[in-house]
Amino acid sequence: MKIYFSPILSKEVWDHMKSRYSVGIDFGTLSARAVLLDTQTGKEIETSVYGYQDAVIDTFLPDTYIELPPDFALQNPMNYKDATEALLSDIWRKANVKPEDIISIGIDFTACTVLPVDETMVPLCFYEKYRDNPHSWVKLWKHHGAQREADIINETALRRGEEFIRHYGGTSSSEWFFAKLMEIYNKAPDIYEATYKFVEAGDWVVWLLTDNLATSTCMAGYKAFWNEREGYPSEDFFAAIDPGIRYIADKAIHNVCTVGSRAGGLTEEMAERTGLKAGTSVAVCIIDAHAAMPVVGITQDNFMMMTMGTSLCHIMVSKQEVLAQGICGVVKDGVLPGYYGYETGQAAVGDIFDWFISNLAPKECVDEANEYNRSIFSVMDARAEKLKPGESGLIALDWWNGSRSMLNDSSLSGMIVGMTLQTSAEEIYRALIEATAFGTRNIIESLERLGLQVDSLFACGGLSRKSSFIMQVFADVLGSEIYVTNIAQATAYGAAMYGMVAAGPENGGYSSPMEATAQLCSKPSRIYCPDKNNHAVYSDLFDIYMLAHDFFGKDQRQAMVSLRQIKERVGAARIK
Repeated sequence: MKIYFSPILSKEVWDHMKSRYSVGIDFGTLSARAVLLDTQTGKEIETSVYGYQDAVIDTFLPDTYIELPPDFALQNPMNYKDATEALLSDIWRKANVKPEDIISIGIDFTACTVLPVDETMVPLCFYEKYRDNPHSWVKLWKHHGAQREADIINETALRRGEEFIRHYGGTSSSEWFFAKLMEIYNKAPDIYEATYKFVEAGDWVVWLLTDNLATSTCMAGYKAFWNEREGYPSEDFFAAIDPGIRYIADKAIHNVCTVGSRAGGLTEEMAERTGLKAGTSVAVCIIDAHAAMPVVGITQDNFMMMTMGTSLCHIMVSKQEVLAQGICGVVKDGVLPGYYGYETGQAAVGDIFDWFISNLAPKECVDEANEYNRSIFSVMDARAEKLKPGESGLIALDWWNGSRSMLNDSSLSGMIVGMTLQTSAEEIYRALIEATAFGTRNIIESLERLGLQVDSLFACGGLSRKSSFIMQVFADVLGSEIYVTNIAQATAYGAAMYGMVAAGPENGGYSSPMEATAQLCSKPSRIYCPDKNNHAVYSDLFDIYMLAHDFFGKDQRQAMVSLRQIKERVGAARIK
């Protein structure tokens, strides 16, 4: 009998053959989700989820009887810290991998989610003397208390002919960075003065991991008016609004790094808390929707990605810079290095459907869902799917959380036209779904009129995987095929990919997001093809949608604004 011995492998060859891993953490509105990926195959080794204990704080401050005003949406930064430590501790143990084989950590976060901190980077809401002031807490992305400040930014920038506002379609949002800072300056000057830096919550998490305060071209570019040529808006611009905020930009992070850059290495303290290896590479934070761009396979012009969840973000890249009216921003290197990244979006999509289920789903649908162990959503989908386009006689406006693109106005609100005594719940539900698809069609057609060609549509996010009915409505309304990725946690997956880029090829990662995409991404799991007959009907309905859109969003905007003002006035009086 012959005995064969394998040759002894050198350390260099053995190290090359060993599996390497990257962790991506996606911080969403209600929870954080982590994935562990094999850096060579892209295989998802393990996942872990952590729900925020305090969720969205929109009625009372935690452990108090302090009632919050309308349009407030806050969070507790301790939830982010707990989630970070728990997920990083849990995922490698569940996967049974060695900490030294994890080369990188990537973070994505909902934005703009702003946190005031002192010089030691401690959130002000952690201090007893500030805790009862709601402005010391995290202002979540969907906090809309700063519309007045956003209006002032827009009016001043346009009056002065500021170049920066042209990169945001001529308007900015109450959801964005400087509007929220100005709200704090106006309503809580003691909090403003006590704040050393206002930071994106995602950047704070990166600081927790690395002890280095940095932000990305994505975070600063899309939410804080930063660009590579001028940086943040000038002191003179802010002084024109109010001399007291002349130096407001000093309270922002000025260490702005290209997406996929290394923020630093994991600190000894965080290594001890999580069990990971000190020095593990950590990437700068990226906005959640943008993180999925390389995951769906987009590495070139003319492709649009739709990240479909509670809201909907539309992201595309181009070699050309077009300053388009109504977009949420165009930022060089904002998504992929070497490209101008364009963002548009709808402030509520899945949230609208959740609202319907929570408030209007009829009892018989709830009973059917319970009897057959189905979700109420699936029951409503099945009922609404039986209707033909146009059969309900309804048109809705999708502004349940304000209008992001192409009007960028959180003062606007939702509406349904065509209701009668015969209108059914499933007709309302279908009209709301169609409205969100019409909103996307308006965005795409607006971009194409400006010369940004959209050849193909890709989708990711919870809605794209949970409801084939919703996706088919979108395909029919848009008249385009929609490619849905087979990656369930696309944003966390993308964060892990950007983490690999930050680690670099010398450490088992990649030199660019495009290189990572070529190696790791697979074919879409499903393709939705439009029905030509349905698309023809929807084109007629879209014309009516645009009539309502222009009437209430432009010509008679004041009607919805006045309703909101009355609501706020009455609400404020009741709280007092």
